[in-house]
Amino acid sequence: MKQLLLSLAVLVSASSFSVAQTEAVSPAETVPVATRADDKPLKFNLNEDGSHYFQATFLNQTWLRYDQSNPGTTVLGQPANNTFDIGLRRTRIQMFGQITDRAFLYFQFGMNNFNFNYNNGANPQNRKVQAFFHDALGEYRLSKGNELKVGAGLTATNGLSRFTQPSIGTILALDVPVWAQATVDQIDLFDRKLSLYARGQIGKFDYRAIISDPFPISTAVVSNPAPIAIATFANYGHHKQYQGYLMYQFWEKEANTMPYMAGTYLGKKKVLNLAGGFIRQKNAMWSASPTGTQFHNMRLWNVEGFLDTPINTTKGTALTAYLGYYSYDFGPNYIRVLQQMNPADANSIDAGVSNLSSKGGNGIPMMGTGQIVYGQLGYLLANNLLGEDRGQLQPYVTYYHGRFELLNDPTNVYNIGFNYLLTGHRSKVSLDYQNRPYYNTAEKVAGRRGSITLQYQLFLQ
Repeated sequence: MKQLLLSLAVLVSASSFSVAQTEAVSPAETVPVATRADDKPLKFNLNEDGSHYFQATFLNQTWLRYDQSNPGTTVLGQPANNTFDIGLRRTRIQMFGQITDRAFLYFQFGMNNFNFNYNNGANPQNRKVQAFFHDALGEYRLSKGNELKVGAGLTATNGLSRFTQPSIGTILALDVPVWAQATVDQIDLFDRKLSLYARGQIGKFDYRAIISDPFPISTAVVSNPAPIAIATFANYGHHKQYQGYLMYQFWEKEANTMPYMAGTYLGKKKVLNLAGGFIRQKNAMWSASPTGTQFHNMRLWNVEGFLDTPINTTKGTALTAYLGYYSYDFGPNYIRVLQQMNPADANSIDAGVSNLSSKGGNGIPMMGTGQIVYGQLGYLLANNLLGEDRGQLQPYVTYYHGRFELLNDPTNVYNIGFNYLLTGHRSKVSLDYQNRPYYNTAEKVAGRRGSITLQYQLFLQ
């Protein structure tokens, strides 16, 4: 509790200094984009005044990527010092609407991480099985305004962090910090869970309270039939998961149509928020010890601050900033490597590289028992810098620092890049350079690797 209060105090101080000086696609209310005056959403009014409607959006993110492979990387068994791949990071169709004065219906369908290596190893000769329902929920507003909404279904309405429920069409950096989706594809469905939730806005507070029914690890790509020395997700027993998130909004309120939270508003809103969240689940983890199997509660919490504000409204300049502190307790020495849209075989064949904390391809130890500090900073440059109607540039930097129980050295990951906003988030090119560590079998940093990614995003809303 003392750590939580201290972290909150630090973020409040940082927010005060800033004053002195939205994984889903979000609707038009949440995501302002530069469009022509005659552009209209794919929206069908269900009544005369348009208060009842049904709407569809479409998003596609294509990646071209060059990656310096972790040592010992192979691609289909052949050694590869580097890789170049073309892939679809995300392809999504979103359908939602206010069906009655109080009833809201939401679906999201799509696929993720589709490159030449998709499903290789996990489901060989099964490359056609990739699209699925990410979300399917119904929500009912019990209050006159947005004070109380109750919903249920398959949903990314989560606790912990704004990046645990991100609006992927509006992210600042090339990609969301996937590690903030702490159990992604282990006991959830790509961050989604079968949940009952209450959410709303009361004054300057935005809150969410969730009870989730997690999936068993045995239905994940990798199952753990028996406990091992380090903690893994338990393959025995079933317990509900409890989540919560509370945000205080100092300036303008963020939209509340859907739970997803914007990454950058491109200066169209003036937002300063302080928030905290948690996820808890009894006996979610297990490990083996000399005395037998031991079960461990999963306890995750976060405090964070978010700023998005115009600097010069005439020139269209704006600042976006985020700082978050995450405390993860998955049980003794839990670690998980993320290989994002992996262009290579899973494991390294180099005897000096840890297949526990690095593996092959572009693996990074991103989740584990320990602490994480993560920050983003982006600046939207003047709208006439490139000439009239030629778009805007938005350079950014991100920093990830993870200190995990299992590792003897911290994990530091740096990203620098820029967005070329041809038409806001609707048509956007992003160029990103990432520098990451890899670990040896002593779980110490043995070297660093880099990757360059070019993304083109099209977002029809």
